[in-house]
Amino acid sequence: MMTHLDGILYPPIKPYETGELIVGDGQRVHWEQSGSPDGKPVVVLHGGPGSGSRGSYRRFFDPDVYRIVQLDQRGAGRSTPPAHEPEADLRHNTTWHLVADLELLRRNLAIEQWQLFGGSWGSTLALAYAEAHPQLVSELVLWSIFTLRRHEIEWMYEGGAAAIYPDLWEEFIAPIPVLERARLLEAYHRCLTDPDPAVHVPAAVAWTRWTASLATLLPQPEAVEKLLKPSRAVASARLQNHYFLNGAWLEEGQLIARVDSIRHLPAAIVQGRYDICAPPMTAWDLHRAWPEADFTMVPDAAHLASEPGIAAALRAATDRFAAASVSEELGSLVE
Repeated sequence: MMTHLDGILYPPIKPYETGELIVGDGQRVHWEQSGSPDGKPVVVLHGGPGSGSRGSYRRFFDPDVYRIVQLDQRGAGRSTPPAHEPEADLRHNTTWHLVADLELLRRNLAIEQWQLFGGSWGSTLALAYAEAHPQLVSELVLWSIFTLRRHEIEWMYEGGAAAIYPDLWEEFIAPIPVLERARLLEAYHRCLTDPDPAVHVPAAVAWTRWTASLATLLPQPEAVEKLLKPSRAVASARLQNHYFLNGAWLEEGQLIARVDSIRHLPAAIVQGRYDICAPPMTAWDLHRAWPEADFTMVPDAAHLASEPGIAAALRAATDRFAAASVSEELGSLVE
């Protein structure tokens, strides 16, 4: 079936290998590889937290050039235990656990360096990993930049975006008692961790509907409804609330403040002008701190990589880095 991205991205492909990585703390991380087994390694970091990886992400890479590694982060997708289960323990699910999981996966796959490809929360995780292990990163391709500074979180979940979507905001706050709405992240945490499904399921659906409805430039109600299956909504809402309430275990402004450690790495930053979930102010702050990185502001896009302008810019970046790698390999052979 044809899609609006068929003229922009590579054709769909299937994985040539899948596996499960035991990372400790009772957690198993699902991973897969596609493309060329001997190709240029890239790891795809999905958003959310909790969204899980998707087959469509493979289409951003030339399958004859790239070795495409995907994983479902702790508690998400096909990794176990899933975050929607009542006994799921999120104490062992933090940014630094995920960074350690990536390192374990890289070593197990015998990869020396890899490109990091991530948007939204995936851009957060990519920056955290790269700044912790710059020597292990070949390039970064980032979009819909989100660094979990306090004002970024408050914009989305404490009333800022209500200025643009007051109707949807009323639906978002509806599950929360009036006297608890001064601290919505904390109030939602109480609801989402309540063992009673009559409490946590409606809260998770409201949280997920709010987040998903703001992700596209134009409304896509059918796409939003697909995300509201209770188990999926509970998993993603619990993980997002868990990370956002704790500031992702980052110091305030850490990811932009420490960009000097990765300044030497080739990078592309892509941002939709009308992104409500991750407003352009954050991408612009990163661009100002890191002018060496290629920066693209897409004028008619919001948050998702599936929007044509963002998709085209991301494929252009991965193609450019692939061509540079091929040139370097040819140069080495000539020498």
